[in-house]
Amino acid sequence: MIIDNGLINVAVFFGGDSVEHEVSIISAVQAMTHLNREKYNVIPIYLSKSGIMYTSAAMFEINSFRKMDELIAKSRVVQISNNGQGVILKTDKKNDFSGKKPIKLDVALPIVHGTNCEDGSLQGYLEMLRLPYAGCDVLASSVGMDKAIFKSVLRTAGIPVLDCIRFSANDYSEFSKNILQRIDTAIGYPLIVKPVNLGSSIGISKVNTSEDLSTAIENAFMYSESVLVERAVQNLREINCSVLGDENECKASPCEEPFGNDEILSYEDKYTNSSKTKGMASLKRRIPADIPDSVTESIREFACRTFKAIGGHGVVRIDFLMDAQSKEIFVNEINTIPGSLAFYLWEADGMKYSEMLDKLISLAFSRERKRKNLRFEIDTNILSQCGSFGAKGSKGSKM
Repeated sequence: MIIDNGLINVAVFFGGDSVEHEVSIISAVQAMTHLNREKYNVIPIYLSKSGIMYTSAAMFEINSFRKMDELIAKSRVVQISNNGQGVILKTDKKNDFSGKKPIKLDVALPIVHGTNCEDGSLQGYLEMLRLPYAGCDVLASSVGMDKAIFKSVLRTAGIPVLDCIRFSANDYSEFSKNILQRIDTAIGYPLIVKPVNLGSSIGISKVNTSEDLSTAIENAFMYSESVLVERAVQNLREINCSVLGDENECKASPCEEPFGNDEILSYEDKYTNSSKTKGMASLKRRIPADIPDSVTESIREFACRTFKAIGGHGVVRIDFLMDAQSKEIFVNEINTIPGSLAFYLWEADGMKYSEMLDKLISLAFSRERKRKNLRFEIDTNILSQCGSFGAKGSKGSKM
């Protein structure tokens, strides 16, 4: 028997095996608080760092996560499967959501950040389940997570990005001298060193002299198997812009200028020095950014072009680097599932967070309807013509 209370069953996935695990929890609790309960039955699905999925009514409260062991002890392990009629959620014991009865999930809202989650891993799992989900698909998520590939796609699309050098840990261990010389020649100082596939400013360093370069590279390798080095923008101002939509239409939000305590916005600026329960929403910022109207329009245009270039979907935040003197603009990176879902940028545009979440879910269902019109199989009788396999049909194999 399946529960059907007339509401849309929304599974909110968060957590995951990522250094941005805690940030994901904050973002998810914010979203679950603002989902309209007259429309949605909200089911929190917490992804532990060990890969186990849990659910509990206590997960709607951020303070519950302060004592994680106690929360897990009173939570239920989640099992999700497709039974041919839909995607079904079961738990190991009676719980607050379904009793002993399974829940048919209608749509997923992934709110995960960083590697092993935001990079397309979770999206691929949802694709295999055939569960509609909000946000970027597998390809867009993967491209958005890898900073070097992302820059390559944008460069092909004629969107301004900084030149960079990418190298793996194995390359660096074998050819460090050559790599360091190439960086000196092609990039110069000051420069930025960062993990190639991480967000929230983790592992990023600004390097002013060659003496500090090796230390910065080794620090970045602590978080990623590949590192990216690019020149630092002089007279830097960081400007962010969100985009909401799909392949048919997209809209850019007002621009913001976040403020930190260092030359580059750090993880501490974004989360530790601000409210630990509000995430990116509590970062010091100016909305709209105090920049000329012509620059604002250029950034908003580049934001939409970037979104389209990677095949974006749902809501993203795109971070720009601007030279305060020359007004030269570069796309820095895209956050395919931005911290706090960038709701504060849409609130500045007059859209309530609950309305933005409605839009994301609507876009998820719209994409699913389009995919149902596609063909994923063809009529064939290949297997009927194959005959028998085994020792005779596969040379050298013996069973």
